[in-house]
Amino acid sequence: MPPSGGTARSWSEDYRDRIETVRADAERAAEQIRRVRATARSDDGAVTVTVDSSGALTALDLGVRADDLPRARLAELVLRTARSAAADAAAQVQAAVAPLTAHHGAERGGPGR
Repeated sequence: MPPSGGTARSWSEDYRDRIETVRADAERAAEQIRRVRATARSDDGAVTVTVDSSGALTALDLGVRADDLPRARLAELVLRTARSAAADAAAQVQAAVAPLTAHHGAERGGPGR
């Protein structure tokens, strides 16, 4: 129902414009998320990992120092470094959607937005 004082046409046009804005913003956020990559390196340089936006491992590089590590230590270092990269990727995803959820949530009058 149109707000008081507004016509059905102006309300409808405003609603369509807002929907288009949300769609465009969502497409931009989705593209940013598709491009997310995060790389982390262990302190000693033995392990470097890259993950995508979901935290899935996309690259693993074992440096020269990795040759000197026991397998159990190397495995733990790979996992720790991958977790670090995944946390960075998650922060990038959150940053990509934050403006979308904050802006459009405020339009809806949602709590905490």
